[in-house]
Amino acid sequence: MSTPTDIADVIARVRSDHLTYLNERCLQDLADAVQEAEDRGLQGQVIEAGTALGGSAILMALVKSAEREMRVYDAFDMIPPPTDKDGEDVHKRYARITSGKSKGIGGGTYYGYHDDLLGEVTASFEQYGVPVKESNVELVKGYFEDTLHVDGPVAVAHLDADWYESTMTCLQRIEPHLVAGGRLVIDDYYQWSGCKKAIDEYFARRDGYEFVKLGRLHIVKGEDARKLRWWQKKKS
Repeated sequence: MSTPTDIADVIARVRSDHLTYLNERCLQDLADAVQEAEDRGLQGQVIEAGTALGGSAILMALVKSAEREMRVYDAFDMIPPPTDKDGEDVHKRYARITSGKSKGIGGGTYYGYHDDLLGEVTASFEQYGVPVKESNVELVKGYFEDTLHVDGPVAVAHLDADWYESTMTCLQRIEPHLVAGGRLVIDDYYQWSGCKKAIDEYFARRDGYEFVKLGRLHIVKGEDARKLRWWQKKKS
């Protein structure tokens, strides 16, 4: 398991290598979420749904214990189209992507235009010292509705699903397996209208969750949600 100094170095490196859109605060929050699960002995796997170039997944893989299973789901190809449940902001963004004019991190090539994104992400895990097979990580290629099937408890899930339908699919298939004290980290709640709509609709019918605004929206399950503040104070 990595030390705090190691984590700071990894965060700086994945950003300088242009493997993530997330800033330092959001990456640190993800590392803290996984570290909290380890410190408190929460059962369950780590999931990332939507990984782009893999930077945040690599970070979480470095923090988790070797015994803890991690699954990373992504199309590893072009992002799926939005629906009429997404707003104008989403449709404009998708139109730019499909026009071929979208820019990638640091002005490079947008990841959805890469020919072998799965191969690139697999190689990046290797370069950071967490080869997928040896690190109990599985990279799963395909759209969420076809590939995301959860068969056990979940401790932490990072959802970077962008649009309404993708986000709703993630919620429907992951949330029922979230352990008490586990959390969902929602990457796009404050960014894209479709993601926000899916989150608001899904949790309008569910009690027992604490919504915590950090770098991104963190949704913590159960009465153990109160321990989040205790753990954060202890860590600091």
